[in-house]
Amino acid sequence: MSQRTLNWGIFLLLSLTWGSSFILMKLGMERLSPWQVASLRMLCAGISLSPFFFRFIHKIPVKKLPLIFLSGLLGNFFPAFLFCIAEMQVDSGLAGILNGFTPLMTLVTGALLFNNAIIKRQLLGISAGLIGVVLLFASQGISTSYWYYGLWILVATVCYGTNINLVRRHLKDYSSVQVSAISLGFCGILALPVLLYTNFFALLSGPAIPWTSISAAATLGILGSGIATVLFYFLISKTGAMFASMVTYVLPIVALGWGFLAGEHITLLQILSLGIILGGVYLVNRK
Repeated sequence: MSQRTLNWGIFLLLSLTWGSSFILMKLGMERLSPWQVASLRMLCAGISLSPFFFRFIHKIPVKKLPLIFLSGLLGNFFPAFLFCIAEMQVDSGLAGILNGFTPLMTLVTGALLFNNAIIKRQLLGISAGLIGVVLLFASQGISTSYWYYGLWILVATVCYGTNINLVRRHLKDYSSVQVSAISLGFCGILALPVLLYTNFFALLSGPAIPWTSISAAATLGILGSGIATVLFYFLISKTGAMFASMVTYVLPIVALGWGFLAGEHITLLQILSLGIILGGVYLVNRK
Protein backbone atom coordinates (compact mmCIF):
# COMPACT_ATOMS: atom_id res chain seq x y z
CA MET A 1 0.00 0.00 0.00
CA SER A 2 1.41 3.38 -0.99
CA GLN A 3 1.72 6.21 1.52
CA ARG A 4 -0.80 8.26 -0.46
CA THR A 5 -3.38 5.46 -0.33
CA LEU A 6 -2.77 5.04 3.40
CA ASN A 7 -3.19 8.78 3.98
CA TRP A 8 -6.53 8.85 2.16
CA GLY A 9 -7.66 5.70 3.97
CA ILE A 10 -6.99 7.34 7.34
CA PHE A 11 -8.67 10.52 6.08
CA LEU A 12 -11.88 8.62 5.28
CA LEU A 13 -11.79 6.57 8.50
CA LEU A 14 -11.43 9.73 10.60
CA SER A 15 -14.27 11.36 8.68
CA LEU A 16 -16.58 8.43 9.44
CA THR A 17 -15.51 8.23 13.09
CA TRP A 18 -15.73 11.92 13.91
CA GLY A 19 -18.77 12.42 11.71
CA SER A 20 -20.61 9.92 13.89
CA SER A 21 -19.46 11.52 17.14
CA PHE A 22 -22.17 14.21 17.07
CA ILE A 23 -24.92 11.59 17.16
CA LEU A 24 -23.13 9.80 20.00
CA MET A 25 -22.95 13.03 22.00
CA LYS A 26 -26.70 13.50 21.63
CA LEU A 27 -27.26 9.90 22.68
CA GLY A 28 -25.01 10.32 25.68
CA MET A 29 -26.85 13.44 26.83
CA GLU A 30 -30.21 11.65 26.86
CA ARG A 31 -29.44 10.47 30.40
CA LEU A 32 -26.21 12.24 31.30
CA SER A 33 -25.31 15.92 31.63
CA PRO A 34 -22.99 17.57 29.08
CA TRP A 35 -20.28 17.74 31.74
CA GLN A 36 -20.58 14.03 32.45
CA VAL A 37 -20.52 13.02 28.79
CA ALA A 38 -17.43 15.11 28.03
CA SER A 39 -15.62 14.01 31.20
CA LEU A 40 -16.42 10.34 30.68
CA ARG A 41 -15.22 10.65 27.11
CA MET A 42 -11.88 12.06 28.25
CA LEU A 43 -11.49 9.50 31.04
CA CYS A 44 -12.15 6.56 28.69
CA ALA A 45 -9.78 8.03 26.11
CA GLY A 46 -7.03 8.29 28.70
CA ILE A 47 -7.64 4.78 30.00
CA SER A 48 -7.67 3.29 26.49
CA LEU A 49 -4.15 4.60 25.84
CA SER A 50 -2.83 4.26 29.40
CA PRO A 51 -0.38 1.40 28.58
CA PHE A 52 1.34 3.72 26.11
CA PHE A 53 1.18 6.61 28.57
CA PHE A 54 3.27 4.75 31.15
CA ARG A 55 5.59 3.45 28.45
CA PHE A 56 6.42 6.81 26.88
CA ILE A 57 6.02 9.38 29.67
CA HIS A 58 9.62 8.89 30.83
CA LYS A 59 11.02 9.06 27.29
CA ILE A 60 9.74 12.55 26.50
CA PRO A 61 11.97 15.52 27.44
CA VAL A 62 10.55 17.44 30.37
CA LYS A 63 10.53 20.67 28.37
CA LYS A 64 8.16 19.09 25.84
CA LEU A 65 5.59 17.90 28.38
CA PRO A 66 3.90 21.33 28.76
CA LEU A 67 3.42 21.46 24.97
CA ILE A 68 1.90 17.97 24.94
CA PHE A 69 -0.33 18.91 27.85
CA LEU A 70 -1.44 22.04 25.96
CA SER A 71 -2.07 19.90 22.89
CA GLY A 72 -4.37 17.70 24.94
CA LEU A 73 -6.32 20.70 26.21
CA LEU A 74 -6.73 22.32 22.79
CA GLY A 75 -7.21 19.19 20.72
CA ASN A 76 -9.47 17.18 23.03
CA PHE A 77 -10.36 18.47 26.48
CA PHE A 78 -11.82 21.92 25.79
CA PRO A 79 -13.60 20.93 22.53
CA ALA A 80 -15.22 17.92 24.21
CA PHE A 81 -16.96 20.22 26.70
CA LEU A 82 -17.68 22.97 24.18
CA PHE A 83 -19.42 20.60 21.78
CA CYS A 84 -21.52 18.97 24.50
CA ILE A 85 -22.63 22.36 25.82
CA ALA A 86 -23.48 23.49 22.28
CA GLU A 87 -25.51 20.36 21.55
CA MET A 88 -27.85 21.21 24.39
CA GLN A 89 -29.54 23.41 21.76
CA VAL A 90 -27.79 22.67 18.45
CA ASP A 91 -28.71 19.48 16.62
CA SER A 92 -25.97 16.99 15.75
CA GLY A 93 -26.13 17.70 12.01
CA LEU A 94 -25.54 21.42 12.48
CA ALA A 95 -22.73 20.70 14.94
CA GLY A 96 -21.00 18.64 12.26
CA ILE A 97 -21.50 21.41 9.73
CA LEU A 98 -20.11 24.15 12.00
CA ASN A 99 -17.12 21.95 12.76
CA GLY A 100 -16.21 22.48 9.11
CA PHE A 101 -14.74 25.84 10.08
CA THR A 102 -11.66 24.05 11.47
CA PRO A 103 -9.56 24.27 8.26
CA LEU A 104 -10.18 28.01 8.10
CA MET A 105 -9.15 28.36 11.74
CA THR A 106 -6.08 26.24 11.02
CA LEU A 107 -5.09 28.64 8.27
CA VAL A 108 -5.79 31.74 10.39
CA THR A 109 -4.09 30.54 13.58
CA GLY A 110 -1.16 29.26 11.54
CA ALA A 111 -0.66 32.69 10.02
CA LEU A 112 -1.26 34.68 13.23
CA LEU A 113 0.45 32.49 15.82
CA PHE A 114 2.98 30.43 13.87
CA ASN A 115 3.92 32.78 10.99
CA ASN A 116 2.86 30.25 8.36
CA ALA A 117 2.79 31.42 4.78
CA ILE A 118 -0.58 31.33 3.03
CA ILE A 119 -0.55 30.01 -0.53
CA LYS A 120 -3.17 31.53 -2.80
CA ARG A 121 -4.36 28.12 -3.95
CA GLN A 122 -4.81 27.02 -0.34
CA LEU A 123 -6.78 30.16 0.42
CA LEU A 124 -9.00 29.47 -2.59
CA GLY A 125 -9.60 25.90 -1.46
CA ILE A 126 -10.38 27.00 2.10
CA SER A 127 -12.75 29.66 0.78
CA ALA A 128 -14.54 27.14 -1.43
CA GLY A 129 -14.94 24.76 1.48
CA LEU A 130 -16.18 27.57 3.71
CA ILE A 131 -18.78 28.58 1.12
CA GLY A 132 -19.95 24.98 1.04
CA VAL A 133 -20.25 24.93 4.83
CA VAL A 134 -22.23 28.18 4.84
CA LEU A 135 -24.60 26.83 2.17
CA LEU A 136 -25.09 23.70 4.21
CA PHE A 137 -25.84 25.84 7.25
CA ALA A 138 -28.40 27.83 5.27
CA SER A 139 -29.99 24.67 3.89
CA GLN A 140 -30.71 23.45 7.42
CA GLY A 141 -33.08 26.35 8.04
CA ILE A 142 -31.83 26.87 11.59
CA SER A 143 -33.25 29.83 13.50
CA THR A 144 -31.00 32.61 14.80
CA SER A 145 -31.59 31.47 18.39
CA TYR A 146 -29.11 28.70 17.70
CA TRP A 147 -26.25 31.13 17.04
CA TYR A 148 -25.31 31.57 20.70
CA TYR A 149 -24.69 27.88 21.18
CA GLY A 150 -23.18 27.63 17.71
CA LEU A 151 -20.50 30.11 18.81
CA TRP A 152 -19.22 27.55 21.31
CA ILE A 153 -18.51 25.24 18.39
CA LEU A 154 -16.62 28.01 16.61
CA VAL A 155 -14.49 28.45 19.73
CA ALA A 156 -13.81 24.72 19.59
CA THR A 157 -12.64 25.02 15.98
CA VAL A 158 -10.17 27.73 17.04
CA CYS A 159 -8.82 25.24 19.59
CA TYR A 160 -8.58 22.56 16.92
CA GLY A 161 -6.84 24.86 14.45
CA THR A 162 -4.30 26.04 17.01
CA ASN A 163 -3.56 22.48 18.12
CA ILE A 164 -3.02 21.25 14.56
CA ASN A 165 -0.38 23.90 14.01
CA LEU A 166 1.13 23.25 17.44
CA VAL A 167 1.57 19.54 16.73
CA ARG A 168 2.97 20.18 13.27
CA ARG A 169 5.44 22.82 14.44
CA HIS A 170 6.64 21.56 17.84
CA LEU A 171 5.75 17.87 18.21
CA LYS A 172 6.40 16.41 14.76
CA ASP A 173 9.52 14.57 16.00
CA TYR A 174 7.42 12.34 18.24
CA SER A 175 5.18 9.50 17.14
CA SER A 176 1.42 9.93 17.04
CA VAL A 177 1.06 7.25 19.72
CA GLN A 178 3.41 9.09 22.06
CA VAL A 179 1.71 12.47 21.71
CA SER A 180 -1.82 11.02 21.87
CA ALA A 181 -1.22 8.74 24.84
CA ILE A 182 0.46 11.39 26.98
CA SER A 183 -1.89 14.25 26.06
CA LEU A 184 -5.03 12.13 26.60
CA GLY A 185 -3.57 10.72 29.81
CA PHE A 186 -3.41 14.27 31.16
CA CYS A 187 -6.97 14.88 29.94
CA GLY A 188 -8.22 11.75 31.71
CA ILE A 189 -6.66 12.91 34.96
CA LEU A 190 -8.34 16.31 34.63
CA ALA A 191 -11.71 14.71 33.82
CA LEU A 192 -11.87 12.53 36.91
CA PRO A 193 -12.58 15.40 39.39
CA VAL A 194 -15.38 16.64 37.11
CA LEU A 195 -17.04 13.22 37.20
CA LEU A 196 -16.72 13.14 40.99
CA TYR A 197 -18.15 16.65 41.34
CA THR A 198 -21.16 15.84 39.12
CA ASN A 199 -21.93 12.64 41.11
CA PHE A 200 -21.49 10.44 38.05
CA PHE A 201 -20.36 7.40 40.01
CA ALA A 202 -23.51 7.53 42.14
CA LEU A 203 -25.46 6.70 38.97
CA LEU A 204 -23.68 3.35 38.76
CA SER A 205 -25.26 2.21 42.02
CA GLY A 206 -28.78 3.40 41.21
CA PRO A 207 -31.75 1.29 40.20
CA ALA A 208 -31.71 2.42 36.57
CA ILE A 209 -28.15 2.69 35.31
CA PRO A 210 -28.07 4.67 32.01
CA TRP A 211 -26.02 2.10 30.13
CA THR A 212 -26.92 3.41 26.68
CA SER A 213 -25.69 6.92 27.43
CA ILE A 214 -22.62 5.61 29.24
CA SER A 215 -21.79 3.34 26.29
CA ALA A 216 -22.14 6.26 23.86
CA ALA A 217 -19.76 8.43 25.92
CA ALA A 218 -17.30 5.56 26.33
CA THR A 219 -17.34 4.91 22.58
CA LEU A 220 -16.64 8.58 22.01
CA GLY A 221 -13.62 8.32 24.27
CA ILE A 222 -12.13 5.08 23.01
CA LEU A 223 -12.78 5.51 19.29
CA GLY A 224 -13.51 9.21 18.77
CA SER A 225 -10.71 10.50 21.01
CA GLY A 226 -8.26 7.67 21.72
CA ILE A 227 -7.76 5.77 18.47
CA ALA A 228 -8.83 8.67 16.23
CA THR A 229 -6.36 11.08 17.82
CA VAL A 230 -3.49 8.66 17.18
CA LEU A 231 -4.52 8.41 13.53
CA PHE A 232 -5.01 12.17 13.24
CA TYR A 233 -1.57 13.04 14.60
CA PHE A 234 -0.09 10.44 12.24
CA LEU A 235 -1.90 12.13 9.36
CA ILE A 236 -0.56 15.55 10.41
CA SER A 237 3.00 14.21 10.47
CA LYS A 238 2.69 12.65 7.02
CA THR A 239 0.61 15.18 5.09
CA GLY A 240 0.79 18.50 6.93
CA ALA A 241 -1.61 20.57 8.98
CA MET A 242 -3.83 21.79 6.16
CA PHE A 243 -4.67 18.43 4.58
CA ALA A 244 -5.26 16.84 7.99
CA SER A 245 -7.60 19.66 9.01
CA MET A 246 -9.66 19.12 5.84
CA VAL A 247 -11.07 16.01 7.53
CA THR A 248 -13.56 18.33 9.18
CA TYR A 249 -14.91 19.41 5.77
CA VAL A 250 -16.09 15.85 5.09
CA LEU A 251 -17.84 15.51 8.45
CA PRO A 252 -21.04 17.20 7.18
CA ILE A 253 -21.34 14.41 4.61
CA VAL A 254 -21.38 11.84 7.39
CA ALA A 255 -23.75 13.97 9.46
CA LEU A 256 -26.17 14.25 6.54
CA GLY A 257 -25.78 10.50 5.98
CA TRP A 258 -26.97 9.84 9.51
CA GLY A 259 -29.84 12.22 8.86
CA PHE A 260 -30.78 10.33 5.71
CA LEU A 261 -30.80 7.01 7.57
CA ALA A 262 -33.01 8.63 10.19
CA GLY A 263 -35.49 9.64 7.48
CA GLU A 264 -34.49 13.30 7.15
CA HIS A 265 -35.03 15.01 3.80
CA ILE A 266 -31.87 15.68 1.75
CA THR A 267 -32.14 18.69 -0.57
CA LEU A 268 -30.40 19.51 -3.84
CA LEU A 269 -28.72 22.49 -2.14
CA GLN A 270 -27.15 20.16 0.41
CA ILE A 271 -25.80 17.91 -2.34
CA LEU A 272 -24.41 20.96 -4.19
CA SER A 273 -22.78 22.16 -0.99
CA LEU A 274 -21.05 18.84 -0.49
CA GLY A 275 -19.62 19.06 -4.01
CA ILE A 276 -18.19 22.50 -3.25
CA ILE A 277 -16.67 21.19 -0.02
CA LEU A 278 -14.97 18.29 -1.77
CA GLY A 279 -13.69 20.72 -4.40
CA GLY A 280 -12.06 22.70 -1.61
CA VAL A 281 -10.40 19.51 -0.32
CA TYR A 282 -8.91 18.95 -3.77
CA LEU A 283 -7.62 22.51 -4.15
CA VAL A 284 -5.85 22.48 -0.79
CA ASN A 285 -4.27 19.07 -1.36
CA ARG A 286 -3.40 19.36 -5.07
CA LYS A 287 0.32 19.30 -5.79
